[in-house]
Amino acid sequence: MRRSKSDTSNMVQSCMFCLIAHGQDKKPEIIQKNNELVCFRDICPAAPHHYLVIPKQHICSCLSMHRGHINLVERMVEMGKAVLLDQGITDMKDIRLGFHQPPYISVNHLHLHVIAPASQISKSLGYKFIPGTTSFVTEGHLRIRLKDIPPSTQSFVGRCLQR
Repeated sequence: MRRSKSDTSNMVQSCMFCLIAHGQDKKPEIIQKNNELVCFRDICPAAPHHYLVIPKQHICSCLSMHRGHINLVERMVEMGKAVLLDQGITDMKDIRLGFHQPPYISVNHLHLHVIAPASQISKSLGYKFIPGTTSFVTEGHLRIRLKDIPPSTQSFVGRCLQR
């Protein structure tokens, strides 16, 4: 993977989410962004409101993270909830927030799924967003898990493969 020399936030040129996060792919409609995060609509929505929140920094997946990333997860959740409120979602009990884990990810760039109403998740896609499964971890469970992972620990599965 080639990293951009002009960008200090670890952008990977071959990563479609890095391109979106850094404004080099204009196709997705950006719903909200700041200096650290970007939120846009999922191209294959599982519910009426399905957004992805990604960090601008390239992090492969939730398996690439450690306890130093807990605040990042919290900020991703805050942005996701703010977007839902901006889009008119007021029932915060009927939402689903979580991450897919390898090998169940389609893009090797950390992304939080923000889905509402959870009660309207498509029956044909619902299996992908079941909390507590090996494929989908809620943001709450991820934060708990990260507390026990020191910064120097990183599993092989969590690392992006270098080309």
